[in-house]
Amino acid sequence: MDERGRARWLLLAGAAAGVALAAIGLVRGGTLPAGALASGEVARVNGVPIRADELERLVGALAADKRTPLDDSDRARVLARLVEEELLVQRAVEIGLVDSEPGVRKALVQAVVDSVVAEAESDEPDAAVLRRFYEENRSYFGAGERLRVERLVFRADSRATAPGERAAEARRALGAGEPLAAVAQRLADEPLIALPDALLPPAKLREYLGPDRVEELLAAPEGVWSEPEESAEGVELVRVAERRDAAAEPYQEVAPRVAAEWRRRQGDLALREYLDLLRAQADILLAPGAPR
Repeated sequence: MDERGRARWLLLAGAAAGVALAAIGLVRGGTLPAGALASGEVARVNGVPIRADELERLVGALAADKRTPLDDSDRARVLARLVEEELLVQRAVEIGLVDSEPGVRKALVQAVVDSVVAEAESDEPDAAVLRRFYEENRSYFGAGERLRVERLVFRADSRATAPGERAAEARRALGAGEPLAAVAQRLADEPLIALPDALLPPAKLREYLGPDRVEELLAAPEGVWSEPEESAEGVELVRVAERRDAAAEPYQEVAPRVAAEWRRRQGDLALREYLDLLRAQADILLAPGAPR
């Protein structure tokens, strides 16, 4: 994985797993006095250094995909993910996953994530728990407005032309009647996480697009492409291709979906709690002035 890919993965990994990670305040633990870290270190996790040049390389790779300069909160997010990545790697070594997933840091991290999530998702809830979950999340299972959203993504590392320029050109072409498939092939990039071509409730769309973008789409007219906007993947265009009001499906008809979604959310919660536990047990030391 190249530096840009790793930088994006560090910031998108939680979303891809369905985990909402806080941007500020993730790095907890001691702050070292001046001079306590070796030259070039920005943090130390259980004695393992995180080097400042590694942080800056990843921050620079992330900055190459954005049209606006990164701020301190962006640098803090990258450092927070590096700390958690190191915690997961150390845990992988501790429980013997090095032998089964040798040589690939991402594979080690993902192996620990998978083990935590799989254990949580293996629980079998009783009928009362699932029925209550359904009643508390009726809109997710069909009640209320549902949207089919189309999205084009433009990344900085894929072509010579800047993503914002390609997005603006694509919007003009779409407005002139050029077919979406042709515009996508000519100007856009494959998204890291594909958006389903289906009517989805807002709760499901938020997993792909984030809450702010979904709120915009709920208020947007049908069929109108947005202005080019920055996203975690670069620049994107979105539109509501279709909207429909739907009644909640009877519980008996969606019971398998209810159980599957309950397990998925249990996995998300278990992963967040596991990371919090690792952080609480770890000796995480930050250099003075390190982003937090």
